[in-house]
Amino acid sequence: MRSTGLLLAAILLLPGTAAVAADPQADRLAFQRYFSLRFPDFSLATFSLGVYALDENLRQRWEDSEEFPPYETAIAAGRQYFLTAFANGGHLGDCFGNAGIGVGDRYPYFDVKRGEVITLELAINECLASNNEKPLAPNKGMIAAIEAYMAFTSRGKIIAVTVPDDARAQEAYAAGRRFFYARRGQLNMACAHCHVDYSGRRMNGELLSPALGQIGRFPVYRSEWNEVGTLHRRFRQCTELMQARPFDAQSPEYRNLEYFLGYMNNGLALTGPATSLMANRGP
Repeated sequence: MRSTGLLLAAILLLPGTAAVAADPQADRLAFQRYFSLRFPDFSLATFSLGVYALDENLRQRWEDSEEFPPYETAIAAGRQYFLTAFANGGHLGDCFGNAGIGVGDRYPYFDVKRGEVITLELAINECLASNNEKPLAPNKGMIAAIEAYMAFTSRGKIIAVTVPDDARAQEAYAAGRRFFYARRGQLNMACAHCHVDYSGRRMNGELLSPALGQIGRFPVYRSEWNEVGTLHRRFRQCTELMQARPFDAQSPEYRNLEYFLGYMNNGLALTGPATSLMANRGP
């Protein structure tokens, strides 16, 4: 297998190398330039389509599925939960700016008071807990449905993740960066092998999606799940595919990875919730 480091040396992103200091803005420009050179026929906006930008037949199947998208029931369930009053009379939207409508572009973010990355799923469950409601189980079910509804209200918003001038924020970003390029598991592979080095190629018959454009399509209905799942569910699945020990949903490791990928995707439109027709790769 060709080294991710060899392919990305020109843009100074070395897998698992702590010695190379993280410069978020330089990383993002290099990351997006890499994909623009790899897929010269695509504009930046095209990457928001995910894997469907790469294959005309697959894109047609996806467009056909959008006539009656399989995530519609999740959006409806999430909306009903979102609008239902808590026992104390409050609502989920009370915990977010703009009553929780169209706020997807604000997540994840680094909370300088708490010194950690806050994801939308974490914010939802913390809102429930602060209102004496039971937090929701992670990865699927109602938490994914609520995210689907909130993502739907945010469609078209432009991802604008920031890394504050704070040493802890810089380290959270760098930790996510290291995770993305680090080899792990019995397969000795990194996230970047599939979604940078081999993006646009096929593995086990499946088309590998570019890392540029992925994060804005979550949560996602995957045919293999037969339901909508969260980004961290997919992180866990990919970790297991590498035959490595997965982390818990909303662990610092996965939140930092989401933070790094969010920043790399700045400038792209949110298009979630999405549908993945792929058996194991994508979305």
